[in-house]
Amino acid sequence: MAKQTIAEQFVDILARAGVRRLYGVVGDSLNPVVDAVRRNSAVEWIQVRHEETAAFAAGAEAQITGRLAACAGSCGPGNLHLINGLYDAHRSMAPVLALASHIPSAEIGLGYFQETHPDQLFRECSHYCELISSPKQMPRLLHTAIQNAVGRGGVSVVSLPGDIAAAPAPEKAAKSALVTTRPTVRPGDAEIDALVRMIDEAGRVTLFCGSGTAGAHAEVMEFAGKIKSPVGHALRGKEFIQYDNPYDVGMSGLLGYGAAYEATHECDLLILLGTDFPYNAFLPDDVRIAQVDVRPEHLGRRSRLDLAVWGDVRETLRCLIPRVRPKDDRRFLDRMLKKHADALEGVVRAYTRKAEKHVPLHPEYVAAVVDELADDDAVFTVDTGMCNVWAARYLTPNGRRRVIGSFSHGSMANALPMAIGAQFTDRRRQVVSMSGDGGFTMLMGDFLTLVQYDLPVKVVLFNNSALSMVELEMLVAGLPSYGITNKNPDFAEVARACGVFALRVEKPKHLAGALKSAFRHKGPALVDVVTDPNALSIPPKISAEMVTGFALSASKIVLDGGVGRMLQMARSNLRNVPRP
Repeated sequence: MAKQTIAEQFVDILARAGVRRLYGVVGDSLNPVVDAVRRNSAVEWIQVRHEETAAFAAGAEAQITGRLAACAGSCGPGNLHLINGLYDAHRSMAPVLALASHIPSAEIGLGYFQETHPDQLFRECSHYCELISSPKQMPRLLHTAIQNAVGRGGVSVVSLPGDIAAAPAPEKAAKSALVTTRPTVRPGDAEIDALVRMIDEAGRVTLFCGSGTAGAHAEVMEFAGKIKSPVGHALRGKEFIQYDNPYDVGMSGLLGYGAAYEATHECDLLILLGTDFPYNAFLPDDVRIAQVDVRPEHLGRRSRLDLAVWGDVRETLRCLIPRVRPKDDRRFLDRMLKKHADALEGVVRAYTRKAEKHVPLHPEYVAAVVDELADDDAVFTVDTGMCNVWAARYLTPNGRRRVIGSFSHGSMANALPMAIGAQFTDRRRQVVSMSGDGGFTMLMGDFLTLVQYDLPVKVVLFNNSALSMVELEMLVAGLPSYGITNKNPDFAEVARACGVFALRVEKPKHLAGALKSAFRHKGPALVDVVTDPNALSIPPKISAEMVTGFALSASKIVLDGGVGRMLQMARSNLRNVPRP
């Protein structure tokens, strides 16, 4: 029996770790690994047109499945293209193994053609990043990389020279046990005791939830009900915490809405649950704050803490619920629910009134119709920029839908590549890419990946021929908008030339029909919707002191952007407020 090569051993270990696909672009130093994939039925090679897409797709797959996903790039420029998607996966805590193949091992350090040093380049966006310089390092080094990616939640990078990949393995890889799931972490007794005391002593408690509340919806609701707490959320917490939530007071941050800001500032005790919300301008500095997070490095890095609790949110709440004293006074909760509903009443008409007659189309109206027509278990991938705004305001979570975007890294061009990874996990599940024209055109080559694999992704293109979020930042800073316009083709014609079902929508009356047709289509589809570039008008009294980015003052601009069906939820929750 012929000996295994290092490449074959590498692919076998990936398969045992649960990897089903390897996204990448073939080439020179990577060829031995790609050939090993060709001969291994457990792993499929997914050919993309740009390695950045490979990393984004792997990150999205990992977020959907919770399992390890993988991507690869050839030496030098090939693996360098991975870096943006790997940053995003790492900051999203998505377990991804990246193979950065390398130049011939004897040439490393001598300025060889396409030479870079991936074992140094990827350190900042990974938990583990090492070079295999000898066949004897396999398979232990790959095992260690996998344990880091899965166990710590994030990226591991293995750099492998092509000549070593093609070399015979010293011995057949032993079937060593691999970590494929993460444990739950229970806080220490002292921290639980201290948090119970803080809650019992506080008259008004607010919960602010992030993506760390995934899988803990029932516990958050039970806990909030027992202590009569308003529940706000960050953008990444929306899909896990907003649905079926009678304590919902909305979202904080630039894209925020409702009474979340007030609830976090007017309480006696703010409990941050599984959130690494980065904008400390939105967090109070004059109330007591406790934070619960499974990653200890997150504790206290955004705000001053009175108590840091290292633990999984679900396990922590299971410890707290039987021990905290029930609170009978719900005046604070009811006041925040009322403020939340009043705030939404005031903004909901801004872009929905007569929207069905407005040309160019209001993007808010487009997002609302997408939300209404999409499947109850759809996966939405969302481009950074104004599509983030529309997703935050108009996509309605229900516990089955998923919303994935570059919410921590903030990269452009993420929606289409993420849709590719999401769709590969389940071809029968509806995947909708909410793409901006700027992001779509940045990696438009991988629209052909949908064609090549007949992936039934539905691309809804918000085409306003502008980089609108950048324009908003410029105007808030008192700068004239400059360099933000795009001269675009008819994207539906481009898509049809690629062999994809496509429609262009310029009038509101045609929108619902076009989306229904695209959603019914069995293969990939694109709907090019011409939207209003001035949808977010700037109030005339905004001063230059309201600086760019996610500053508190800037958020007031977006608060007039409508809130979709969230008003209905707020009105429903008001039924819980006792009437005088």
